[in-house]
Amino acid sequence: MASIRSISERVLRMLLLCAILLVLAGRESARGQSAPQESKDAYARRMAWWSDARFGMFIHWGLYAVPAGAWNGDSSHGEWIRTTAQIPVGEYEKFVAKFNPVKFDARAWVRTAKDAGMKYIVITSKHHDGFCMFDAKASEFDVMATPFGRDVLKELSAACAEEGMKLCFYYSIMDWHHPDYLPRREWEKDRSPAGADYSRYISYMKSELKDLLTNYGEIGVLWFDGEWESTWNDSLGRDLYAYVRSLQPNIIVNNRVGASRSGLEGFSTRGDAPGDFGTPEQEIPAKGLPGVRWESCMTMNDHWGFNAHDQNFKSTRELLRNLAEIASKGGNFLLNVGPTAEGVFPQSSVERLKEMGAWMKTNGESIYGTSASPFSRLVGAYCTQKSVGTGTRLYFHILDWPKDGIWRVPGLLNKTTRAVLLSDASAEPLPVAYQDDGLQVLLGSEPVEPYHSVLALDLNGAPEVVEPPVIDADVPIFVGARDITVAPSAAGVDIRYTLDGTVPTATSARLAGPIAIRGTTTILARCFRGIRPVSAASSATFTKVVLTPSTAFSDMVPGIRYRYFEGEWDSLPPFGAMIPRKEGVLPNISFSPRSQEDHFGFEYAGWVTVPENAVYSFYTDSDDGSRLYIDGSLVVDNDGLHGMTEVRGIAALAGGAHAIRVTFFEKTGGDGLTVSYSSEHMPKQRIPDSELTIERKRP
Repeated sequence: MASIRSISERVLRMLLLCAILLVLAGRESARGQSAPQESKDAYARRMAWWSDARFGMFIHWGLYAVPAGAWNGDSSHGEWIRTTAQIPVGEYEKFVAKFNPVKFDARAWVRTAKDAGMKYIVITSKHHDGFCMFDAKASEFDVMATPFGRDVLKELSAACAEEGMKLCFYYSIMDWHHPDYLPRREWEKDRSPAGADYSRYISYMKSELKDLLTNYGEIGVLWFDGEWESTWNDSLGRDLYAYVRSLQPNIIVNNRVGASRSGLEGFSTRGDAPGDFGTPEQEIPAKGLPGVRWESCMTMNDHWGFNAHDQNFKSTRELLRNLAEIASKGGNFLLNVGPTAEGVFPQSSVERLKEMGAWMKTNGESIYGTSASPFSRLVGAYCTQKSVGTGTRLYFHILDWPKDGIWRVPGLLNKTTRAVLLSDASAEPLPVAYQDDGLQVLLGSEPVEPYHSVLALDLNGAPEVVEPPVIDADVPIFVGARDITVAPSAAGVDIRYTLDGTVPTATSARLAGPIAIRGTTTILARCFRGIRPVSAASSATFTKVVLTPSTAFSDMVPGIRYRYFEGEWDSLPPFGAMIPRKEGVLPNISFSPRSQEDHFGFEYAGWVTVPENAVYSFYTDSDDGSRLYIDGSLVVDNDGLHGMTEVRGIAALAGGAHAIRVTFFEKTGGDGLTVSYSSEHMPKQRIPDSELTIERKRP
């Protein structure tokens, strides 16, 4: 029999083990948008300043500013020039001796951001090239080794403290310079990975992050990037997230600390992914990211780092509209500037920031501290809102000034206490009239603002909005007959509808169930309370189509033919007129025959079998561009330079075999292609290998 002491020791060990397991389980189940073991309220408090700020400056600055986008006659490069131009490490290191930004003035930079209405600055402390813009204790590949010899981040830290600006750091997990980082670039044939130790690189990375988070005061955000390579994963991301928060508990960390974001959409696909906010890049999510804090980062022109030849700048009007749209969807706008090698902002950037600042001085209250629009859709405007006392203030960013000078807000049932244009220095209240389905504000004949005007509307209580009914129009074509579902947008309303193109009235047909249609039909539907319309009308057209017949074959074999090409393109080239580097047959749509990591393209052709007569949805999810053709007709157009982006198209097909052709190209910066399909009776899935066939070649 065991002694009492030994039993007690075993019990203590078991209790300790249980405690450890409970802690680990808590960490694993912690929601991905906040810290492990952090309450919802604590997370909200930590995020409060960032959520209120709404507008920040991104700064991409490093050695890549020296070549200014040009290498060997090609001026299309940016901050990725080390790899896009395939510059060897030794050659790239020569930029260190040329980096001498004698015109750099940290105070001038911070004041420019502040005058533009920005509340925080995110600067590249280290980009993918591995060069540190600070005094890095663990590396000599840093700004202190340049002729400039000054710690850029230290000076920015002091200037931000003086101006009340939040300083934030971008940091790249990927490092093309460090000998222990893996994988190597595919084109670096002379740089063997032998002896490299990735765990040693992680230790180096943590030492740099410790420098950043202990030597530069309080940092608002740590903005990670370069997490998409196979060596990084969410487990490493959770560890790095915890390490960063251990050094500065109140810091905010983006979701790129992990490895689960969905391409440039920036949303993490796993619920337990680390990070505090999503990071859409160069895009604004169509419906925002409900329930998730997010920030759209965007360039002013076509490059993040300075490119002397890139003058394709967005207009101030477009930038302000982007800001309004992002805020209306509950997001932040992080707008990029790429300083020159001399240390100054490009004049085109400065001009736009100055103009944005002038607009923000008048209209900033419609951005700062606001939340997303209570309307799912507005025509010609974006809307933000904030609580004011016991009521709500709605801000309508009016993009298209009404020709008759009357701004109409359908579906808003509240009584308003005040309506005023923010740009009206006299703050003269505007006349308001009420309609059955909303209200009208008499604005006047001409807008006051040169870009877009903001109407502030004060309401009693929280907004009461009745949206137009939701018509199930996901697939706007059909064969045979179809039942259409129409759903109310709010409780306590009836839906009345028409099939003749007229707007429903109190005498129109009342919805009692799905609407059966047999031919091409346009449905209009509207919400009513009694005989009173309380929403605008929604509309959808459904077109009856004829099935594309299938083709019968007797001698088919599995697979799909491919042709492989190499070249540098910004959009899909005419592969049909080009000579391939390789061609043959694959079991599925894949990149296995490619010879290089970037600058390649594929054309796939064969037959796909669909199981029944139906309307099918086809999808390509690709980085970069792709197109999909069925029976010679373009069904999916996903062309252009972008990260992993999914586009859908539809086709009405008879059951059986149909010709399929897919084209794809990759320029730089990651690649991928997935081809899927679905129908009413078939869930979305990658096209199975068994359904791809080619005709057997006869001798």
